[in-house]
Amino acid sequence: MINTSARGTGLSPVRLALAAAVIAVAFGAPGTAFADALVAKVNGVEIFESDLALIEEGVGGNLPSATPEQRREALINYATDIVMLAKAAEAKNLQDSPEFKKKLAHLRQRLLMEEMMEQAGREAVKTADLQKIYEETSKTLSQEQEVRARHILVESEDLAKELVKQARTGTDFVELVKKNTKDTGSSEDGDLGYFTKSQMVPEFAEVAFKTAKGQIADPVKTQFGWHVIKVEDIRQRQAPKLEEVREQIEQYVQHKAQTELVLKLRESAKIERVQAPEKTPDPKAPEQKAPDQKK
Repeated sequence: MINTSARGTGLSPVRLALAAAVIAVAFGAPGTAFADALVAKVNGVEIFESDLALIEEGVGGNLPSATPEQRREALINYATDIVMLAKAAEAKNLQDSPEFKKKLAHLRQRLLMEEMMEQAGREAVKTADLQKIYEETSKTLSQEQEVRARHILVESEDLAKELVKQARTGTDFVELVKKNTKDTGSSEDGDLGYFTKSQMVPEFAEVAFKTAKGQIADPVKTQFGWHVIKVEDIRQRQAPKLEEVREQIEQYVQHKAQTELVLKLRESAKIERVQAPEKTPDPKAPEQKAPDQKK
């Protein structure tokens, strides 16, 4: 069974208290229940599916790995814990303390900030011309060159030179890969697929992109060892289809809109920074003597 108490959620007492204060208000306030399925009742306070969704959004990352059923059970138990603890806190009038009010005010500001940022992002995506952004980005991508190459990774320069010699005199490169390579990260035939210059370590990329299609390059050393490189093809980078990158484009649009919103508000806001007062020396503190300096 998953531990869903305050100790088992991975939340600090302060975060738990703040979560309880905010979410329990939503649970307990009359007329605020969402029109969705009822999940549980705690001393008359109703908990709905939408409440579980809010909790999962806030603390889902702190829940242990589990099956969907176990995760749901953990969320329900956590929701009931929040309601019970919040009611117990209210019985002690903890909500009236200056410390709690300060934390609650800060949390309210943070939630409003997040809501404002999310709204700006959503509106930007609705009005953005995603096709135009995609086309402009695709033009940049299509200007970049890609190379497809195979390689053999060995430990010594002498062996690398011997393999280059064999490959250039007609020995099948794939057979040389299978018999000699130490690279466990590439395919069995040494095929690295298509890559751009920035995707490889500099020494490897420099040689690969200077080698003509179908040619075997001279051995090159990198941090991994000695490489024998055969360039199979050279082409201009192919841009992905719009649907393949739609999510990334939407994220870019959201981030851009949110950044512009913050900058705009900063320009119009009157921000005054107040320096902390200098500390006055304690008259009771013993006077510290300067350390002796040996000549």
